[in-house]
Amino acid sequence: MRREKSFRGINERLARVYLENLGGEVGEDGDVSGDDWQASLSSEKVSIGPTVELTEITVVFEGDEETLDSLVDDFSQKAMRAGG
Repeated sequence: MRREKSFRGINERLARVYLENLGGEVGEDGDVSGDDWQASLSSEKVSIGPTVELTEITVVFEGDEETLDSLVDDFSQKAMRAGG
C-alpha cells in the first residue's frame, strides 16, 4: 500500500528525525525504512499569499495497511506540532 501526505512548516531533516523516532533508519539515498515500511521525502517552496513562502514536505509512505495506519497518524501528530 502507498500513501502520500504533505506537511508545511517543517524541513526534510526534521521529518527524517521524526521517522527515525518512529523506528526508521535513514539510508544513503535519504529514504527512511522501518521493519514493515519505507518513506521517501521531497520538498518544495510554496507561496502563501503574495509575500510568504513555506517549505512543503511530501512524504510517500509504503508498507502494509495496518502498519501505515499507525505510522502515518503518529508522524502527522509530530509534524503538526512542529509546524505550528
